[in-house]
Amino acid sequence: MSVGNVGTSEVAAPLLVVAEDDRVLREVLVRTLKEEGMRVLATATGQGALEFAEAVGPDLFVIDIGLPDSDGRDVCQALRARGIAAPVLFLTARDALPDRLGGFAAGGDDYVTKPFDLEELVARIRALLRRASTPQRLVTADLELDPTEFTISRGSVCERLTPTEFRLAGVLFTRAGRTTTREELVRAAWPAGAIVRDNTLEVYVARLRRKLQRLGSRARIDTVRGIGYRLESDEEAQGVETSDA
Repeated sequence: MSVGNVGTSEVAAPLLVVAEDDRVLREVLVRTLKEEGMRVLATATGQGALEFAEAVGPDLFVIDIGLPDSDGRDVCQALRARGIAAPVLFLTARDALPDRLGGFAAGGDDYVTKPFDLEELVARIRALLRRASTPQRLVTADLELDPTEFTISRGSVCERLTPTEFRLAGVLFTRAGRTTTREELVRAAWPAGAIVRDNTLEVYVARLRRKLQRLGSRARIDTVRGIGYRLESDEEAQGVETSDA
């Protein structure tokens, strides 16, 4: 991995991660994006992109689908599973419709086919950054999650969340109706390398459950035994073993 200029003098500039294994193209992208006033971290691997994601929280990812250690779409899915919502723009030499649809299904936001015009790439990146610049509230069932206030609310009633509770709730909201594994929740809520005891996740899930109860929400966090948790409304929940842990 290589690191671009991320000095404090450019603290307001957007921070991008470029994951591209072609050295020449990677260097061109880094140089071009820095000339456009962006900060850039560059890597040749999907693992490098994930490590940067955990370490610095980039504003946007540019990911080549054909990375040497992984499919770029798998990298995007891993980012989303960790609760990282920063836009992802895919680079690829494949332009078939199934390839494009696969990229969007993996959680990608845009798709540029090689060879591409650098001005168009920069324009697409700026459009994605503008779209992501205003924090979006997440809504599911009768609940709303506000990333600017770190609150979860039902109508006019709200509960404040700790940063860890908020990250957990964010993953459950974005995957509402689907099971999220314990491992995915731990990766999303705690920094890499953190020591998370066996019952720590259960404690935080219990806290979220109590806050949902105080809000009088019809949504619930179900335990899928041996796998993880799922957020869904009471009327939709069926056939799921639950507990208070």
